[in-house]
Amino acid sequence: MTNDIDALTSPTLMYVRERWWNDDFTEFLAETLRPRPGNRILDVGCGEGLAEVRIGRLQVSQLRLFGVDLMIERVMVARRETAAHNLRVGLATADACALPFRDGAFDSTFCVAVLQHIGDVDRAVREFARVTAPGGRVLAVEPDNAARYLYASAPAGHRAFEMSSRFLTALVRARGDVVSALVGPTLPTRFTKHGIEPLQVRVFPVSRTYVGAPPDEVWKRRRGDIERAIAAAPAAPVREIGREYLEALEAYAAEARDAGPGFVEIQNTMLFATVGQKTA
Repeated sequence: MTNDIDALTSPTLMYVRERWWNDDFTEFLAETLRPRPGNRILDVGCGEGLAEVRIGRLQVSQLRLFGVDLMIERVMVARRETAAHNLRVGLATADACALPFRDGAFDSTFCVAVLQHIGDVDRAVREFARVTAPGGRVLAVEPDNAARYLYASAPAGHRAFEMSSRFLTALVRARGDVVSALVGPTLPTRFTKHGIEPLQVRVFPVSRTYVGAPPDEVWKRRRGDIERAIAAAPAAPVREIGREYLEALEAYAAEARDAGPGFVEIQNTMLFATVGQKTA
């Protein structure tokens, strides 16, 4: 999987999943969840309904899709998006750690880049197991945020990457959000603890490479993303770190332009897709 990520503007993959979710990933999702006519499938952390639209395109008859998200704004967008594609999807605002469904309500339950933002991952996995019927599939796709990698041939790129990590981490903490560095590789063990038999772990490399100086619109997008983040930062010390980061980013852009065709930037991270089956 080679798609558009940017460690210089986002602390985790969750915020850019629309950029790396492609047809191959949809095919993997379908193969894993094995949707059949009449199945009930739950998407925990549905966001703006991307998975529902993608799965809906498979046109499985009488498939019943449900999605929950903690943020009502995303649920409202998901309703509009799924309705625009003539899909009937059950959508609601709910906490992954307290799902409002009866035991064994779903044939499959899945989440993508959600558990990394939950303080009590085991409690969420326990809920996934509870609402999934015996023999049903559970899928969780999560990154290892501690293993994000960036190489830049321009020396200023390493300073920019260091400052991006510092600023984005400070921003997340100031907002009171939770970002766990290591989630993906731990999921098979967590599944076993809560009555889900691990069947498979598939690793998806998510990467982006620039050979030659990136075009001006790349730098413009990066600056714009960080400027918006600075403006929305809830604390003055975080905004100051953001301004330092912008200076480092400008220096990096200048060095990249000077290097021209000799410039290289490589970004890479990993998604761990753990597939399990609810035991009897």
